[in-house]
Amino acid sequence: MLINAELLLQYQRCKRRPYLDTHGDYHQRDIPNELLLQLQQEKTAHRQNVMQDLVYHQPDYPPKNWHAGVEATIKLMEEGVEYIHRGVLLGTYNERYTLLSRPDLLVKHPGKSRFGNWVYIPLDIQLGKRPKQEYQVVAAFHAQLLGMVQEVTPDEAWLILRNKDASYVVDLEKWTPQMLDILAEFMQTVESPEPPEVFISRQKCNLCHWYSHCYAIAQSQKHLSLLPGVSPIRYDQLQNISITTLEALADSNSSTLENLVGFDRSVASKLILQAKSVLNKQPLILPQSQPPKNLSFTAPIELYFDIEAQPDLNLNYLLGVLVVDRLANTEKFYSFLAETPADEGLIWQQFLDLVWEYPQAPIYHFCVYEFDTVKRLGKFYRTPYSSVQPVLNRFVDIYEQLTQSVVLPIESYALKAIARWLQFEWREKEVSGAKCIYWYNEWLATGDRTLIEAIQSYNEDDCRATRKVKDWLSNFFQNL
Repeated sequence: MLINAELLLQYQRCKRRPYLDTHGDYHQRDIPNELLLQLQQEKTAHRQNVMQDLVYHQPDYPPKNWHAGVEATIKLMEEGVEYIHRGVLLGTYNERYTLLSRPDLLVKHPGKSRFGNWVYIPLDIQLGKRPKQEYQVVAAFHAQLLGMVQEVTPDEAWLILRNKDASYVVDLEKWTPQMLDILAEFMQTVESPEPPEVFISRQKCNLCHWYSHCYAIAQSQKHLSLLPGVSPIRYDQLQNISITTLEALADSNSSTLENLVGFDRSVASKLILQAKSVLNKQPLILPQSQPPKNLSFTAPIELYFDIEAQPDLNLNYLLGVLVVDRLANTEKFYSFLAETPADEGLIWQQFLDLVWEYPQAPIYHFCVYEFDTVKRLGKFYRTPYSSVQPVLNRFVDIYEQLTQSVVLPIESYALKAIARWLQFEWREKEVSGAKCIYWYNEWLATGDRTLIEAIQSYNEDDCRATRKVKDWLSNFFQNL
């Protein structure tokens, strides 16, 4: 069986994915979405940017003929070239496994090896901004196989990341034993007749090509990982005391849970209430919670605010505001769009001009990003404190108000999940903030105005969804 570095990387993120990659039905895989394609493009561009000034060699061999690849790589190592791009390293493990490594670069370094007065150091170019465990474990994997080929294990491995301090030295003395443990565990997993248990973790699972397959299984099982607040650590703790179903969790006592790792009294009681809410399919009030503040119907004008941003450009390119006049029974949406990154300052001022037209109006938003961004933009553009702070004082975070007062029968407290539970639908059915990032990049590259119009539509619906949630929460407590 062939085990490559990519399988080892993915195993650290999800034990189920490499099993399915090895044994699963490829017809059940999802089609790659735009965000995944964008990430792949960004990684390629990052790698090219790192390597653009290097004179490197690449082994020449027939596709997937790994033994020929090793021979071509060894030939370059014998010649002592400075950089080898995607060299092929092979090794055996327990006589039943072939290990395959293709680091981004093998870098010539002073030392002693079978080739002469030099050794090679593996270097990986990663898109992340910090040296995550999975990167360092894979770097140790490269180093281990490189040691077999050059007959001396390098003292260190290197990472190039995407941040100011791009270079990072991997401590192989620390990470090699962990890598070997993970490798042994991986082999045991892929030899099992059944895949590891499903666990849905939105942040990690959304880009996986097995997401729909695994999510359908989790739904059919009413798996606890679909319950908000159930992290992998908490799930393991619940399993240890034989709580594996919604019913068992709903019937449990908070005193049983509050001393477990990852729990406390507040988490325990909220998680039990969350299970009851999902089972009964109805919202429930959190104990000792107070009715949300600043959600009164009495404000004649209300503003609903949402931002679209491009993190890689450090750019907030769309500031959307829905103005609701409850007395006149009218509403109007304002879309302040930076058609180029240079326009951010312009739309920032347009936003301020609008909100100051309604100096008493509350500004509703969902999550803290809008508040933090307005604060940051004020500092960046040196806007007078007197123009920014009174605006920030009017901000009301609907997410905070809701999650501190009620639990809902939903799988996530993201805006989409809550609003769709309230029967609100986005006009762009499959759009997300991440997809808008991709569209905005495409807009900058192509000038296709339909992309901008789709982003504006999505942003407006975000504002309207925020209003839907705010109105529901106000009515819910008013009607108690």
